[in-house]
Amino acid sequence: MLGTPAILPERGIGDRLTALFWRRPRVLLALLLIPPLVWLGVVYLGSLVALLLQSFYSIDEFSGVVKQEFTLKTYAELFRAQNLDIILRTVLMAALVTLASAIIAFPIAYYAARFARGRWKAVFYLGVMLPLWSSYLVKVYAWKLILAREGILTWIADHAGAGPLLARALDEQWFGGASLSTSPVGTFIVFVYIWMPYMILPMQAALERVPATMLEASADLGASRAQTFRSVILPLALPGIVAGSIFTFSLTLGDYIIPQIIGNSARFIGLAVYQFQGTAGNLPLAAAFAVVPIMIMLVYLGIARRMGAFDAL
Repeated sequence: MLGTPAILPERGIGDRLTALFWRRPRVLLALLLIPPLVWLGVVYLGSLVALLLQSFYSIDEFSGVVKQEFTLKTYAELFRAQNLDIILRTVLMAALVTLASAIIAFPIAYYAARFARGRWKAVFYLGVMLPLWSSYLVKVYAWKLILAREGILTWIADHAGAGPLLARALDEQWFGGASLSTSPVGTFIVFVYIWMPYMILPMQAALERVPATMLEASADLGASRAQTFRSVILPLALPGIVAGSIFTFSLTLGDYIIPQIIGNSARFIGLAVYQFQGTAGNLPLAAAFAVVPIMIMLVYLGIARRMGAFDAL
């Protein structure tokens, strides 16, 4: 006696799509990639192209209307003394922040990579990541209170007998301001604090890749700790240092909030872009200023790639 044939339920749209994606995985890959690629191409790259086009326009000095005629006049304005000063000040600050971040981050990253184990490794990651979970503006305004004349740093300096020394330093033009919260040094301190995690993590990842056997071999060959650091650890950790510097350098170049809240009235590139496209209404000059960090970072990324920094990201 023959059995009754099984009756399969009618296949729905979900089953058909599953079968299609199983037979043709490239269709699924295309559907997953097309939306982000369209977003990247239209929104991100499209905005950059629009920005580049705006930088080749100029503004009429009498009417204040943007003249949509191709010209290099706006780029020539970047070489005026006041604008060139903004660019040099920003690049110098970004370089100093990157250097200080690397110096401070290296011992922390080295300890985490070589000595922290188990629970202490978790404490390390928590300590580094925790500041990133709080609001950017809250951190900046908190530092404004810390660096203020009535803040805790001034209080510590007064009770340590360093109050007159701090007051004398604030009188210096390169250091100066009514307090640390209105001085270039205050801006520098906040930049270093805000971007420090972005330097520590790539550096720690690079140091973890340094084989312990190489350090033992260096010691067996009679190298001192300083020689081992200079000849073994530093060259192998350099890609991580350069990778971290990509973040600290680029983020400092484009930031406009910290200089607006902390420091004196000296402008940086990000703040200049914000003011020119806003209150000043000079969109072509704002676009030209915005192109400057893009070009600087393209050169910087080219150098970083040659140094193997992308392997540490």
